[in-house]
Amino acid sequence: MVFVNYFVMCLIFGTTFLAIKVGIDAGAPPFFSAGVRFFLAGLVLFAVMAWKKQASLSILLRKEMAITGICLTYGVFATLYWAEQYLSSGIAAVLSATAPLMVMLLQTGLSRQKLSASSWAGCLIGFVGVVLLLLPGLTFSISMLWVAGCVAVLFGQLFYAAGAVYSRHVSQQFKEVSPITLNAAQMMYGGILLLLTSAFTEQVHMEFLLSSQSVFALLYLTFVGSMMGHTIFYWLVAKTNPLFPSTWLYISPLIALALGVALYQEPLYWSSLAGGIAIIVGIVMINLKTLKQLVAKKAPLQHAESPTK
Repeated sequence: MVFVNYFVMCLIFGTTFLAIKVGIDAGAPPFFSAGVRFFLAGLVLFAVMAWKKQASLSILLRKEMAITGICLTYGVFATLYWAEQYLSSGIAAVLSATAPLMVMLLQTGLSRQKLSASSWAGCLIGFVGVVLLLLPGLTFSISMLWVAGCVAVLFGQLFYAAGAVYSRHVSQQFKEVSPITLNAAQMMYGGILLLLTSAFTEQVHMEFLLSSQSVFALLYLTFVGSMMGHTIFYWLVAKTNPLFPSTWLYISPLIALALGVALYQEPLYWSSLAGGIAIIVGIVMINLKTLKQLVAKKAPLQHAESPTK
């Protein structure tokens, strides 16, 4: 289930950069649309879990939910939504691919444990792979706002790294609480902060809801991107470690490329093919220890279930 959920998460997140760009280009206010997306997704998930008696209002009063919401939702998506006004979705994806390296640096600094050389090498190889993969389609015109957008995305990935590492601590602290409930609570906090930011910085004209593109982007990001994708991410952090699910930032562009070639007959460049191979090699090298542990856990189970002769 770890590998299945990881693939589904990558497939979902691989489309969110483009969906955000579609919504913003259609006139959706960045902070407002992000706030509606996450608060609505969190509210619906929390209501469902409360109806199933797997969530209580007391969890919303815990500071851990607010801190996680600030890191994983507000800090990441306030910067990303704002930046995609001035950046292409491809540039945003490449800059976001620095997150696994930041997770490794933060995790190493906090635990004071040295990571293997293969993990560091895998992280760098994976990042280079993302650049090579997206290189043929990367277009940009340098301006002060473009530079500011790049800096904003990188700053947001610092929040992402902190949130990924901290959410591992939260999931261990609240083992009796479903990861779905924890994810719903943090999204509600992040969504409220995004809406407050919108109230002080944006003039929201509801005419953007008349655009079918902006409405589709908002609904897709809310129900698929947030309710499904982010819940799977939180579950994977609880089941493995903060770094493993974060590598979706390497895999998702590869999935997007494969879908483009298969469904839309888009051209496949040698640089993109080399980038895809580098990404796969990087992912394996980064998660070599985790993969061995997962295989080791599965092997005794299979042995126990095999019929005796």
